[in-house]
Amino acid sequence: MSDLENKKQEYSASNIQVLEGIEHVRKRPAMYIGDIGERGLHHLVYEVVDNSIDEAMAGYAKNITVKILPGNGISVKDDGRGIPVGIHKKEGLSALELVMTRLGAGGKFDKSTYKVSGGLHGVGVSCVNALSSDCEVKVYREGNVHLQKYKEGKALGPVEVIGKTEIRGTETFFQPDSTIFNATVFKFETLAARLRELAYLNRGVRIILSDEREELTEEDKKRPENEGYQYLTKEFYSEGGLKEFVMYLDRGREALTPEPIYFEGIDAAQTTPVEVAIQYNRSYSENIHSYVNNINTHEGGTHVSGFKSALTRVLKSYLDQEDKWKNRLKKLKIDNISGDDFREGLTCIISVKVAEPQFEGQTKTKLGNSDVAGIVQSIVNKRLSDYLEENPKVADYIISKVVQAAEARLAAKKAREAVQRRSSSIGGGLPGKLAACSSRNPEECEIYLVEGDSAGGSAKQARDRKYQAILPLRGKILNVEKAHPSRIYMNEEIKNIILALGISGLGEGEELNLDKLRYHKIIIMTDADIDGSHIRTLLLTLFYRHFLPLIEMGYVYIALPPLYQVKMGKKFRYAWSETERKEAIEELAGGDENRVTIQRYKGLGEMNPDQLWDTTMDIEKRTLQLVTIDSAADADNLFSTLMGDEVAPRREFIEANAKYANIDI
Repeated sequence: MSDLENKKQEYSASNIQVLEGIEHVRKRPAMYIGDIGERGLHHLVYEVVDNSIDEAMAGYAKNITVKILPGNGISVKDDGRGIPVGIHKKEGLSALELVMTRLGAGGKFDKSTYKVSGGLHGVGVSCVNALSSDCEVKVYREGNVHLQKYKEGKALGPVEVIGKTEIRGTETFFQPDSTIFNATVFKFETLAARLRELAYLNRGVRIILSDEREELTEEDKKRPENEGYQYLTKEFYSEGGLKEFVMYLDRGREALTPEPIYFEGIDAAQTTPVEVAIQYNRSYSENIHSYVNNINTHEGGTHVSGFKSALTRVLKSYLDQEDKWKNRLKKLKIDNISGDDFREGLTCIISVKVAEPQFEGQTKTKLGNSDVAGIVQSIVNKRLSDYLEENPKVADYIISKVVQAAEARLAAKKAREAVQRRSSSIGGGLPGKLAACSSRNPEECEIYLVEGDSAGGSAKQARDRKYQAILPLRGKILNVEKAHPSRIYMNEEIKNIILALGISGLGEGEELNLDKLRYHKIIIMTDADIDGSHIRTLLLTLFYRHFLPLIEMGYVYIALPPLYQVKMGKKFRYAWSETERKEAIEELAGGDENRVTIQRYKGLGEMNPDQLWDTTMDIEKRTLQLVTIDSAADADNLFSTLMGDEVAPRREFIEANAKYANIDI
């Protein structure tokens, strides 16, 4: 046996790595924060803010300030009690150092300190420290300012007293380690979405977010929302809590009731507080957002099951007691009302506080505590029944909506069955315009949903026929945010998408059936103009409202074709932004725009097949944007604002965001 072979087979005690807790976090960061991309980067901020929110839930903090600093560092400051700095008897170290450098150290495990907390596993701030190149904590406590600095999760020295103070609280600075994260630039709006959510969930807590990477222009400083601020700043504060949260989510929809229905309660043992806010609107979608200890449980769980059971029971009981509604159902030939009918047009926030939450599901965001279902069900049964009895006019509005939903469900069922009959017909009912791929392995197959026949023609010529399918879409698809359910399945373009994807089980309480899904990459490819943006938004609305599991499983992407080709002689560069366009001019012509030819690609059809392949479809070169839902509540609000009935919120959104967008008028 050769020396090389001997070396290959060596496996001894010296090969075994023993990693301390912090080193393991740096070695396997995704195990602790999900990933090392944008989502994981922003998760670092949430972990630190969660500690401040825990102080607020315990009744000690009222103000939290989050700053994005130059260089993309983060500062989080609160006015809570301040992390203890005394020496821990057992460990012989400052409690602050233990919290910051040891996994599993913290007050969250001591229920006399925090009855409930937002952290899932008690590893939050120590993980942030471990994944930061630099970190420091100032503790304002007992009249002194205490400071400790860290590098890569390890203390650089003991805790020092650096001054006197009359305030209390904790201020944490950290700089994410660029050798670990492949994304290091924080997005203001991403952080704002989560902090807004936390302010609604914790009424009376003021959260301020500011971006100190760039000063506001003099023009921006004159805008009313920026008055008194030097940097881009948003302040989140809610006295109404969940009631205001529901109104915020529903601002793009027409409400059926004068104000949201709100109630709260607690179990007999006084350990599990429950808050619920609901509002019915004229839309056809169901939007239930649930939280446990401020954690968004987007997979639902026992608290959501308890709510749904109680809602169905209370409304069905009310309906059965009223002859006018029973007669109405009989006249419409509706034999039964389904659970979906009771929830159509419903926006709801459920927030529970659980001392020992048990999380399940693919992403550990599904509550599994069986006793919580009964607690929520009991509280909703009592409070909602009392409300409807005291507000009969509101009850009639809701029941009227339920009956309309049942009627619409029957119409939608007939339309859906027609689509499914076509799907099961000879040839599988595939759309005539679909250019299918030869592979039958969904894991390697992808489908491009392409705007228009012209771009579809280029894409068909450019594609790799083995694994890339093309479905051209004619014009703008139906806006499902405002459409009657039956119209969705009658719309030709939506029917073609359903048939091409091979999905079924739509509506009538069925879960989306992905057993026959033909593609694990569904790529939306539209023109880089205002019409293309509109079509992309319509498609995303369709997927979010009706095919959500496809997004949750990471199957939906957006293609990013270039905006420009910059050419000088035989040399050329593609540019995906104004910055890249200028860089290309600099590279090719020393910055002299007169020496280059610039082609602006407004439409995919303007590219020949080779260009489309090189820039947008070649798996080795292209850039795809994965569609994710970091905050379901914020996504819900965005879709209802952009695609809903109410014009005022849409105008506000456009005015607030126009300066950040490429708008083609």
